[in-house]
Amino acid sequence: MPNLLLCRNNGNMRIPELKIRYDYWLEVIVLTLMAIGTVFVFSAGASLSGQFDWKRFYDFTIVKQLIFFPAAVGVMYLFSILNYRRFRLADIKVWKSFTPYLLALSIVLLVIVLIFGEERNQSKRWLDIAPGPVYISFQPSELAKWIILIFLAAILDRCGDNMRPFFKRFVLICLAPIMVVGLIITQDFGTAAYIALLTFVMLWLGGAVWWHFLAPFPILILGFIAAIVSSPTRIKRIKDFLNSEISYQAGQSLKAIATGGIFGKGLGMGVFKYGHLPEDTTDFIFSVVAEETGFVGAVIVILLFVLFMFIGLKAVSRCDDRFGRLLGYGTVLCITIQAAVNIGVVTVVLPTKGIPLPLISAGGTSMLLTAAAMGILLNILRQTQERLTPSSMCVFLNRN
Repeated sequence: MPNLLLCRNNGNMRIPELKIRYDYWLEVIVLTLMAIGTVFVFSAGASLSGQFDWKRFYDFTIVKQLIFFPAAVGVMYLFSILNYRRFRLADIKVWKSFTPYLLALSIVLLVIVLIFGEERNQSKRWLDIAPGPVYISFQPSELAKWIILIFLAAILDRCGDNMRPFFKRFVLICLAPIMVVGLIITQDFGTAAYIALLTFVMLWLGGAVWWHFLAPFPILILGFIAAIVSSPTRIKRIKDFLNSEISYQAGQSLKAIATGGIFGKGLGMGVFKYGHLPEDTTDFIFSVVAEETGFVGAVIVILLFVLFMFIGLKAVSRCDDRFGRLLGYGTVLCITIQAAVNIGVVTVVLPTKGIPLPLISAGGTSMLLTAAAMGILLNILRQTQERLTPSSMCVFLNRN
């Protein structure tokens, strides 16, 4: 779409200014990443065998991804027309905001999954929401991640710039994230640690003073140490990483990346997905990308995330609404930090942990919720764009 060349009145001078539609660029990047994810999940899913059977629907990652991709696109555009201000807590009656209800729902689901959740890989993270032939599950921790982000943006906006009171501001704000992390950490250490990191980032963006973090820091460290010590699997992963011993997953991931070379083996021609690379459609999908498209393809994916970050942060910085800025910054950083952590794990820069690559890895819950977050982000940018077209600007036509 063509950009409009604007001019701003500055006394007797007319300074040309380029009006860039950042929302369009961000929309293209998100759709491209989702499309790349669908293609490579389809390729990685070639390791699945057997005749298709609706009773084994959940085992067919390819079929699920082909259904969830258009559904995610629809969810993104649906949320892009939802006014993001419906989530705010400032200048609005609390019961009129979506945020308190979503936070309560998230906490209830986290409690339910601990009691009635489906156990996989020795942890209860999933709720069966459609048992039977078309088996579908839901991961409450993914919902909690985004709800905590929205809650922090809303409560920090309500507090304004007055964040210095430690107990009346900082401690009270931290209660909800601490409760959520406490419910998740016993079953999903990676997501719990990520929500804790996201909370720290949001509090910092919201104006928390550096000494605010000193008091709870030792408690958080002791809590995470206790969570690690209580799990032999987590202890082994940390020991292997510190002793430079590569686990089976990490070793296979490095082999897949190394054999890809510069230009890769070709789309669909990878061999590590045939039972050699665990979690090839989810946590280690980047290894499949690197094996089949090589260094060039891997760099393109990384550059797309880098572009997403820079364009997203630049676009959100123009927002004149504090809640919109906090929510926008948080959403952009949430995606880019998660992508960096996933790629760090896949390349053995970080210890192995189940963190999916956003917008690319398979997973219905993650894809749909991330798409909803992208829709809210687009709504923030489009409302900002509309407010950036005041009467003080005029269309400058360069006629020769």
